[in-house]
Amino acid sequence: MTAEAAALGGWLRDNLGLDGAPEIRPIAGGQSNPTWFVTAGGRRLVLRKQPPGPLLKGAHAIDREYRIQRALAGTDVPVPEMVAWCDDASVLGTPFYLMERLDGRVWHESAMPGAEPAERRDMYLAVARTLAALHSIDPAATGLGDYGRPGNYFARQVARWGKQWQQAQSRGVPELDQLHDWLAARIPEDDGIVSIAHGDFRIGNIMFARDRPRVAAVLDWELSTLGHPMADLGFFCMFWRARQDEYGGLADLDWRALGIPSRKEFVQEYIAASRHAVALTPFHEAFALFRFAVIFVGIADRALQGNAAGDAAGDAMRLARAYAGHGLAAAEAG
Repeated sequence: MTAEAAALGGWLRDNLGLDGAPEIRPIAGGQSNPTWFVTAGGRRLVLRKQPPGPLLKGAHAIDREYRIQRALAGTDVPVPEMVAWCDDASVLGTPFYLMERLDGRVWHESAMPGAEPAERRDMYLAVARTLAALHSIDPAATGLGDYGRPGNYFARQVARWGKQWQQAQSRGVPELDQLHDWLAARIPEDDGIVSIAHGDFRIGNIMFARDRPRVAAVLDWELSTLGHPMADLGFFCMFWRARQDEYGGLADLDWRALGIPSRKEFVQEYIAASRHAVALTPFHEAFALFRFAVIFVGIADRALQGNAAGDAAGDAMRLARAYAGHGLAAAEAG
């Protein structure tokens, strides 16, 4: 990024009127779209851009991140304020966007180390209500009626992620083949419910207020689309199955002593705040685990190409195997 600082400084001056050389600092964590803190002309911003190199079709869609966060401004789902979009790849090598930097707390582990037990519980329940609020938004009313293909969400998603798994360079996870076949044979009938789906809804993508257990912002909308609310709920619930060394899960921790509500309590809080009368099933959880495992396979592929962000990319196949195994466990529970 240092070599691109001058180009960014010129773009900030010409497009936002921000003079002076920008201060740029990478944000640690994450495997997908590289992200930096940028300070320029007295403004504190965050920059997100696509990674370099060849990309899977539809992946790293930062234009969609920018669009959906602009659309959600002023709704019951808090998001950062969008500042500017640049699709000119000659500036930084790939398209990028800028948003206002918020002051808050972000945990990369579901256990939220350092928080007090009572606060953890309140934060988890606030997250459940925020997810319900997202799924209660009418996409068309926010200009997102064309943000995805409505209907038959799970049939299309099982096919999509199954294809990505079949086309992956990194193989050697037979559990993923078994899980895909289980899902493909049990796709539920379309119930007509369409909502905005975040696609990566977990504690690591939530910013909390500094002074109280309130959701200050929902972050990282790269995988968002029009989908089914149970896809997001199933995804969040999978962290009660995963271990701490499996992307910060809870299964090997005394999460009750930590103040974290049970999976059942979280789902009940979500349902109480939701406008959808729909139940979470083993299929929804198994699908979420399959999809997450395939995402880790994609990270491993990018590591082979030298395009993955973050130091944990080499560990991606271990995580893919772990989540595929949890997916089979969820399937057996059904």
